[in-house]
Amino acid sequence: MKSAITPAPLGLYLITPDDADTARLLSRTLPLLEAGVTWLQYRNKTADSALRHEQALALQALCLDAQVPLIINDEVDLAKAVGAAGVHLGSEDGDIAAARALLGAQAIVGASCYDDLQRAAAAVALGASYVAFGAIFATRSKASTRQATLELLAQAAYLGVPRVAIGGITPDNAPAVIAAGADMVAVISGVYESPDPVAAVHAYRRCFQA
Repeated sequence: MKSAITPAPLGLYLITPDDADTARLLSRTLPLLEAGVTWLQYRNKTADSALRHEQALALQALCLDAQVPLIINDEVDLAKAVGAAGVHLGSEDGDIAAARALLGAQAIVGASCYDDLQRAAAAVALGASYVAFGAIFATRSKASTRQATLELLAQAAYLGVPRVAIGGITPDNAPAVIAAGADMVAVISGVYESPDPVAAVHAYRRCFQA
């Protein structure tokens, strides 16, 4: 059984970049949380386990102050250890039902579904709170040969859980993604690599207010 998220979250789902400097990561992220991020996902593919724990714990403190749920990428045990709001799991990152059992009924458990509607349906049946589709557009942040269409995003409405779109989403193309049914857009470089990251957050937010 899925964990219902009511009301459905809307807005920017920000994902952290790989950054070995914890102080710098925090200083870059704090103003973005204050600017109006809906959820924050901690993701660092290059850090060792000790650094990931350090960074996740520090980000959880920021998120609690900002009242922004922190989602941990891949690692259910780390999400549990730092008291995060939930976890996001890819195709090789563990079992959704086991994550739900460990983190509890109120936890946010997300699933990467790529371009696969059947995978999304199976994830929801196992207890996923939301499903993520992508890459919607070409992206430099994550190598992928799988591309999800806007039509697929629209078709996933019947699943009854929030839909997250990821991959190459900018403030220019986000309105089309939202119109197709995305409740949230997930972004890394579109914010963190922007010349003005805070302004970028505001630009994404305006797409949901239009």
